[in-house]
Amino acid sequence: MTTKLVSVGSLQKGSYVIIDGAGCKVSDIQVSRPGKHGHAKVRLVAVGLIDGKKREIVRPGHDNIEVPILEKRNAQVLSVQGDKANVMDTESYETFNLDVPEELKAEVAEGSTVLYWKILDERVMKQVKKA
Repeated sequence: MTTKLVSVGSLQKGSYVIIDGAGCKVSDIQVSRPGKHGHAKVRLVAVGLIDGKKREIVRPGHDNIEVPILEKRNAQVLSVQGDKANVMDTESYETFNLDVPEELKAEVAEGSTVLYWKILDERVMKQVKKA
């Protein structure tokens, strides 16, 4: 699991964070003003990269939060069975199965090259590369 710590106050819309052990993309940020005895609070709303679930947290702006380090890699499709594709990484030659997203089912075929993301020990197919 490759992560790093980043200040909550430095995050922007579109940043990646880990909430409840899941990699998420920040969709909304609201910062409250500091009070008489307190610190500014940051309210983060994020959507899971794997499951698409909406998650929300509130943290002080000076706190640190874990941020996943995304690996974007290419793989060649060896075979397709239903909504699963058996692929081989083009650098390490490792073979594994990936779920084919609904929007890519028409494009994924044997021999095609796909881009996948490795997030917190999980892999997600993101797009089909054109030859």
